[in-house]
Amino acid sequence: MTVAPPDNDVLWARGLVHTIRGTAALRGVSVGVREGEVLAVTGPRGCGMSTLLDCLSGLLPADEGEIWFNSSPVHTLGRTARERLRRERFGHVGPEPRLVPELTARENVALPLLLAGASRKDATVAATEWLERLDVADCARQRPAALRQDERQRIAVARALAHRPAVVFADEPTAPLHRDARDQVMRILVTASRSHRITLVLATHDPGLARYADRVATMVDGRLAAPVRARQAMAAAAGDAAGAAASDGAAADSAELLRRGVEQCSPTSV
Repeated sequence: MTVAPPDNDVLWARGLVHTIRGTAALRGVSVGVREGEVLAVTGPRGCGMSTLLDCLSGLLPADEGEIWFNSSPVHTLGRTARERLRRERFGHVGPEPRLVPELTARENVALPLLLAGASRKDATVAATEWLERLDVADCARQRPAALRQDERQRIAVARALAHRPAVVFADEPTAPLHRDARDQVMRILVTASRSHRITLVLATHDPGLARYADRVATMVDGRLAAPVRARQAMAAAAGDAAGAAASDGAAADSAELLRRGVEQCSPTSV
């Protein structure tokens, strides 16, 4: 029996299962994300985070389970309808900037707006504004091949936000960036989420990015733990680190005591 998702969840999934070349990438994953919420999914490499985002965004049909967006089923949509949903209501940022090489930076950012029916003037104005917010306005007339990797990634983030999507799926969005640029891009993503009520689903192997989220869910071997508040997750991580440090310290103390004992029991050299 199909169960309707909670009214306050803009994106909701239940019992997602997906297998890739005989290996289970998702094992009964269920999750709900509210409008304007920032949800971070963290975990080790190969845990299934990218597959989860691909299924939630409609890029990859799950083998089993349900996905709902704004109380409408995504899992029953055909390929054309899913592509339209992705183009019009979702934004996407991956670990590698996938820009159209023949277009300038501004044209790349304006593209989703033009596809949604915006006038060229409005699309150009919006694209210019987002390029300025991400400190790449000077790159507006250049094509991707002439730009650095971090500049291309900023442009990809601008493109994901320019048409004000309902949900942005960000899979390791700061991977090509150095620390200062990483923090700036995350602040812009979160600020856009707050100001425009954009839901942000973030997948990252960097636990430090969890501080930008409202809730954090850990994924291991295709299974997703229940999301917890970001502060709670950060406190738990800090506790684990402190525990590990204490354990290392205790081991060092034990080694030192053992060394002293050996020295005391050893015959004195003459």
